[in-house]
Amino acid sequence: MATETAGASGPEAAPDRPTKRAELLAFLTLAVLIWPIVAVGVVGGYGFLVWMSQIILGPPGPPH
Repeated sequence: MATETAGASGPEAAPDRPTKRAELLAFLTLAVLIWPIVAVGVVGGYGFLVWMSQIILGPPGPPH
């Protein structure tokens, strides 16, 4: 049984390069769908963290 070497040449040696259309579709998916959802999640998570910390520790400011 013959084994293939790491530097094999042939049609399966290199993956297909993405087309401009595929790159544009990937960019638009990231820019329009993924990153806005991630941004809202990060800001919402930070707001939730501040809200919960103020419920537990009390509001900021000097003690009375």
